[in-house]
Amino acid sequence: MTAVRTDTAPKQAPEATRFPTGFVWGAATAAYQVEGAAAEDGRTPSIWDTFSRTPGKVRNGDTGDIAADHYHRYRDDVALMKQLGLKAYRFSISWSRVQPTGRGPAVERGLDFYRKLVDELLEAGITPVATLYHWDLPQELEDAGGWPQRVTAERFADYSAIMAGALGDRVGMWTTFNEPWCSAFLGYGSGVHAPGRTEPAAALRAAHHLNLAHGRAIEVLRGQLPAAAQTSVTLNLHQVRPLTASAADADAARRIDAVGNRVFTGPMLRGEYPEDLIADTSNLVDWSKLVQDGDLAAISRPVDVLGVNYYTPTLVSTPEKGGGGSGSDVHGASDFSPWPGSEHVAFHLAEGKERTAMNWSIDPNGLYDLLMDVTRDHPGLPLMVTENGAAFDDYVSPEGRVEDPERISYLHGHLDAVQRAVADGADVRGYFLWSLMDNFEWAYGYSKRFGTVYVDYASQRRIPKSSAYWYADVIRRHALPPGGLS
Repeated sequence: MTAVRTDTAPKQAPEATRFPTGFVWGAATAAYQVEGAAAEDGRTPSIWDTFSRTPGKVRNGDTGDIAADHYHRYRDDVALMKQLGLKAYRFSISWSRVQPTGRGPAVERGLDFYRKLVDELLEAGITPVATLYHWDLPQELEDAGGWPQRVTAERFADYSAIMAGALGDRVGMWTTFNEPWCSAFLGYGSGVHAPGRTEPAAALRAAHHLNLAHGRAIEVLRGQLPAAAQTSVTLNLHQVRPLTASAADADAARRIDAVGNRVFTGPMLRGEYPEDLIADTSNLVDWSKLVQDGDLAAISRPVDVLGVNYYTPTLVSTPEKGGGGSGSDVHGASDFSPWPGSEHVAFHLAEGKERTAMNWSIDPNGLYDLLMDVTRDHPGLPLMVTENGAAFDDYVSPEGRVEDPERISYLHGHLDAVQRAVADGADVRGYFLWSLMDNFEWAYGYSKRFGTVYVDYASQRRIPKSSAYWYADVIRRHALPPGGLS
């Protein structure tokens, strides 16, 4: 581990420029992306183990077998978090590490890893934020049909009970799912994520069962956790924009908003599926049979916080205006195809915007707009930005440093957007940078680096980038530094 340089504490920022009292500063990772130890201590394959071993699915044939080796290096990683001043760490739990078949009793060795990680975080003064599911379904459950099958939601409730029993006395914030849209529509619709199926009807069934699993898990957590514990779900809500002011482009945006956002916010936050979503997709699923009595009441159990992930906006039009898709990026245009109604929508990259190494447009105003939209549509709902960050082509200089001014600029712009949203009435309680460290970037393998800490995968050496020092300074100030750079 490379030591973090320490600087003299900055002067207190003016109150008007500071973030709210109690605002949480954190960073996030996901189990399959960082842990490694893929076959140790009883862990069995998840759908991502299987998918990454399938030729042609992941760039360069990369897998998460070793990843950032966080399973063995978590103590050093927590020490690094402490040196950077992080107040919270958002991690996910590998379902197949603690319940290898997705059913039955837990494996204590798997639970012990998360117990030790949480204890290490608490000892360092860092708040643990546990995510129950970040896309890594046990392969045995996928073999039985996966998320398109209703029984998977019940298995998830059982798994949630195991984790609440194991960590509920030490973890005070729980997230059921990270980006269930990706699990449903990238995993079962476009097939660019595990398990790699291209079945639009199955994607819709998966979306409903992920919603149901969320509700079942909230019930379990509320029944087992202390009263002070907080529950949440994290959604990658699409900031959808029509290409023009035409009625046709507005309808294209409506369609994407329905299948990208309201398919989850409708049942979770309003207790109903949108009528236009049902109409758009009635040729694929019979919603009256899919949604059973009691489902919507279960799904809409209240959460304490809504997690919001944002990277780039989604620009759409009607197909006759031309394509303009953005390749195979995870949050980009082509991931909606095949999805129900995709023949009615074309996707575009914004012109005149700087882009990340993922070819995503950099647009902090999209985050501001998204936070204000959620605040308007769901007043009184506390929010947290649970992922925000960017990939750039980072490298180690001959002096052993990693300078990433583009990432600092990106983060400064988006944190400024958060601050503006707070000033305009959004109840944003915290910000989790994606990601703490470079890691396995799903279908891109190790070719994309999102971390503020550089990982040399051959040696597993950690090198804080200049953005890590910048973020540490922001945390110390509880405010953005003047001019963007500290």
